[in-house]
Amino acid sequence: MGSLTARLSKSFARQPRSVILIEMIAALIFIAVVDYLSGSSIRLLPFYAVPIFVVAWFIDKKTAVTFAVFAGLLSLTADWLDNDPDLVGWIRIWEVTRHLGSCVCVALVASLLRSKSDSAAARIALLEHSQQLEREIVGISDAERCRIGQDLHDGLCQYLAALGCSATSLRDDLEKLKLKQEAGAAGELAELLQDAVVQTRDLARSLIPAQVGRMGLVSALESLSQSVARLQGVECAFEFNGSSKTYEDHSARHLYRIAQEAISNAIRHGGARKIVVSLKTTERLTVLRIQDDGVGLKASAANDPGMGMGLNIMRHRASQSGGVLRIEEPPGGGTLVSCTVATGHEISQVAAA
Repeated sequence: MGSLTARLSKSFARQPRSVILIEMIAALIFIAVVDYLSGSSIRLLPFYAVPIFVVAWFIDKKTAVTFAVFAGLLSLTADWLDNDPDLVGWIRIWEVTRHLGSCVCVALVASLLRSKSDSAAARIALLEHSQQLEREIVGISDAERCRIGQDLHDGLCQYLAALGCSATSLRDDLEKLKLKQEAGAAGELAELLQDAVVQTRDLARSLIPAQVGRMGLVSALESLSQSVARLQGVECAFEFNGSSKTYEDHSARHLYRIAQEAISNAIRHGGARKIVVSLKTTERLTVLRIQDDGVGLKASAANDPGMGMGLNIMRHRASQSGGVLRIEEPPGGGTLVSCTVATGHEISQVAAA
């Protein structure tokens, strides 16, 4: 029955409105003829509702109301020609009201249902468009990060490394010439350039989490924590509890980016000086937690209202990896960001919790 209704709906949707109206008028006339032939003992008024509903659903409300009045008059005409006893005396007023009122009510209810259906379809389309925009924003963000990271690794990093080699060579030449003071200065320059190479490489690696799925999420998060500590000058520790798991590359990348964004928010907006990144795995669940000692989520949002975009992107990444994201303010202060990833039906239990 459901498949037949769906096929009829698709068939009407492909037809022009004028054709649908002609078909429904013909259907009304057919029902009126059958109503007349069946006599007053059989009431066919409910059957008039079907073409009225079709007109209201596939054409418009105004046409449907007019069509409903026409259907009511046809029904009354069939009963009148059949010498219906209810169309005699004062009962006639009730019968006319009943026929016309029921037909118009069907038209109004059908139009209301169609309006609600259109509104629901519009909301679904808007939601799908919003999700598509989120995916595009995340994709553009990842592509731009990768481009900048690649430029840093292949350009600036190599340039600094070449300068470091030149400074080392200069130090050796100055030592041979017995110029100890100048050689010491060249040695310090070489060390500074070497530190710059390390920092640039760390920054490039954080921007390009290449092959995170294959190199291991645990190793990637540990490397991220070390890089943050070196580059940002904050205490950033990594804790792991459980057994190592193999993740799909996109899932591992999303979890890595969530940790990255949470750390960035903690430092830039929360003023955190201590951050703990922890990963806990079981046979069915993976829980990523980033906790800081900053000012907290509300104060961070007040300092920078634009951070909402980063939170939305984290939520999007969590959903893309099949997980649930939670952002809380622990009793001790700061912010706790957690992402719980499960497999199969268990994710619904996590979401409910």
